[in-house]
Amino acid sequence: MNPKYNPIFQPFNFPCGVQLKNRILMAPMTTWSSNDDGTISDAEIAYYRARSQGVSAVITAATYVMPEGKGFQGQIGAHTNSMITSLKRLATTIQEQGAKAILQIFHGGRLCPPEILPDGQPVSASAIRTKENDTIVPREMSEFEIILTIQSFRDAIRRAIEAGFDGVELHGANAFLVQQFLSPYTNFRTDKWGGNLKKRMTFPQALIDEATNTIARYAKRPFILGYRLSPEETETPGITMDDTLQLVNELSETKLDYLHISTGDFWCGSLRDKNDKKSRTLIVQERVGNRIPIIGIGSIRTADDAIRVLETGIPLIALGRSLIIAPDWIQKIQNGQEEQIRTTLTDPKALNIPDGLWQIIKDRKGWFPVE
Repeated sequence: MNPKYNPIFQPFNFPCGVQLKNRILMAPMTTWSSNDDGTISDAEIAYYRARSQGVSAVITAATYVMPEGKGFQGQIGAHTNSMITSLKRLATTIQEQGAKAILQIFHGGRLCPPEILPDGQPVSASAIRTKENDTIVPREMSEFEIILTIQSFRDAIRRAIEAGFDGVELHGANAFLVQQFLSPYTNFRTDKWGGNLKKRMTFPQALIDEATNTIARYAKRPFILGYRLSPEETETPGITMDDTLQLVNELSETKLDYLHISTGDFWCGSLRDKNDKKSRTLIVQERVGNRIPIIGIGSIRTADDAIRVLETGIPLIALGRSLIIAPDWIQKIQNGQEEQIRTTLTDPKALNIPDGLWQIIKDRKGWFPVE
């Protein structure tokens, strides 16, 4: 191996005590390939097995915590105790290849397709038509539904622990339900769950508190708790970088083990101000990186790309599209073959890409799931 890539292979310890063998994780990416009942499919098992052999940890595709929060056809479920066997199969597959298994859990909120919901009615922090041609407007969640949703996240975490996962990631990014509560664009409630930024933080903070208590109660060994966030929204009013810095200040005081900053390009500047070119992830790192580990992501393709990111002080990197295209990305670098890392998609069968994911890539002309 070229010695300049040694930083990629340094171990890392999370605050909870779990150690990663290197600095590269697999990013959570939807596969559209689970069975109709939410259980993991054989195709997904092959997909994860192929990509777990070099990375230090795998963050799974978003997994719904209740039927009302299912956001995709062919999505993994953690919504009932009957899912534990399926979840255990996934965790074991990842761990047998030498990686830690982190289950990303989520509720789609207003982005849930009506046709796959029990009553055909998406819910959200507030009832808002986000596009002029929206035919379905989400219903504002009642206090009871909010509490039930928090309890559903709690139960999904317990199931992840029972299934043998090494951790969970709360999906607070990409305009799904947790972000909908944070955003002034989708939350104009007047109760304790909405209002100013501090009140809009109530829902994610309640999730983190419930998660922390659940881990303390059920986990018999160190267990990772992460949180994913999108730093900005393009809408007005929407989440600004100033909002995010206030949020991460609060989150850094909790028992989270990391913050995962969701951006399409690690180096991209502001979505709201084209004159502001500074990486959003680096802004977060500068604010709270000395208090909580930060995971960077977005358009990191080569070993040199990864080194450039690590040199900024960001301790961990998640790879998405790079691992779809090159499941052996880490092994190639470790074996001194970084120039041979695959950069274009070839035969999906040879790469163990499930049919559901491959169909989406084809239909959208090379588009990949959000990293």
